[in-house]
Amino acid sequence: MKPAGLPIWMGDAAGAVREAAQLFAEISDSPRLDAELLMAHALQIERSELLLKLPALTAPSEFAALVERRQRSEPIAHIIGRKEFWGLDFQVTPDVLIPRPDSELLIEEAVRLFASTHPQRILDLGTGSGALVLAALHEFPEARGLGMDASAAALQIAHNNADALGLADRASFLLLDWCQPDWTGSLGSGFDLILANPPYVASGVRLSADVADFEPHQALFAGEQGLDDYAIIIPALEKLLSPGGTALLEIGFDQANPVSEMATKSGYHVELKQDLGKNDRLLILRR
Repeated sequence: MKPAGLPIWMGDAAGAVREAAQLFAEISDSPRLDAELLMAHALQIERSELLLKLPALTAPSEFAALVERRQRSEPIAHIIGRKEFWGLDFQVTPDVLIPRPDSELLIEEAVRLFASTHPQRILDLGTGSGALVLAALHEFPEARGLGMDASAAALQIAHNNADALGLADRASFLLLDWCQPDWTGSLGSGFDLILANPPYVASGVRLSADVADFEPHQALFAGEQGLDDYAIIIPALEKLLSPGGTALLEIGFDQANPVSEMATKSGYHVELKQDLGKNDRLLILRR
């Protein structure tokens, strides 16, 4: 018999997924997907297998606790401990920003720009989980990559992901804060491709609970207008890029003009790209 106030989680997995999806409807843009991912995690199978076998599966007791965590707005990626990015599986924890599909635009454009001449050296500024640099290394098998971050905990996750993806021999990571004087001297120069998804949220912006309460604020907020980190990174690119090198900077949807102006004043030709939602998302900087 169902205890008072609790959903029926034991028994029919399909029914449990349906009920969980209904509970998630007010907090998630993808309630059914969330429920399926949690059920697959509870059963220790992939979602593809879950979808094939769902009518015959039994919901495990662990599913209830996972649902409760999601109801408190905890991100799915934190609950299951991983997130797919560019078709690759990445470990994530509250120490790193969860990789977003919008950020795949940086890799898509890197592949387009370097279709004929592949980059040999890749730098990821603020690497977090390592998603950008490792996805780039996956696409460019002759390249070597360096990811820097000011968080030692984040770099441990990046190391773990490099090991899991079989890229540890071509990826290295450096603990470094670009707010330190002369920070570029620790990185060297001659990078053919620089990737950066820096903090760009203005300090007064209110974020959804799953972001504001669970993701690292140092990877999100960048001063009153969200531009502080671009003001540091863009002038430093001259020391880091190889001749003819390219920098790809992710931006907020309303930041194309101010960040483009910074780049133009520093001598860069700027190309703007939009994400799948038709929002300004990426600036391509070249001399």
